[in-house]
Amino acid sequence: LITSEEPSMEQALISGIAFNRDEAKLTILGVPDQPGVAYKILGPIAKKNIEVDMIIQNTGHDSTTDFTFTVHRNDYQTALKLLKETSESMGAREVTGDEHIAKISLVGVGMRSHAGIASTMFETLAQENINISMISTSEIKISVVVDEKYLELGVRALHKAFQLEQA
Repeated sequence: LITSEEPSMEQALISGIAFNRDEAKLTILGVPDQPGVAYKILGPIAKKNIEVDMIIQNTGHDSTTDFTFTVHRNDYQTALKLLKETSESMGAREVTGDEHIAKISLVGVGMRSHAGIASTMFETLAQENINISMISTSEIKISVVVDEKYLELGVRALHKAFQLEQA
């Protein structure tokens, strides 16, 4: 049986904003771009039973990769020590970290088919002069990492932009 699709079926609906200030970000720069690099970086982290949340890998024109991920703030020092050890064995250029980050997420349905949701989020944060250092998306969530000092401002601005203060 074929029927017409409901117009509101894929309508974007932001049901809320979630945030987490208990995260830290770690980056290993200049890792050789080759198969298995993600495992070499995250394997030792996993063996210490440290959960990883957001992951970004970016390959440069010089055949190296920059790899950034987040962990719970309580695991930051352990993960940083492990990453520095991994850095030496892989010949990476540098390891950096930041314990003063926060994650803000828009949560809802229909986001995948509505490109305007992400751009509205990014525009709203830009208007508040909030820089985004990481972005992660899924079918039901868009998350960004920002400096922790901008968490409350960012959440308030996004509530207003998506008219959630009336909910």
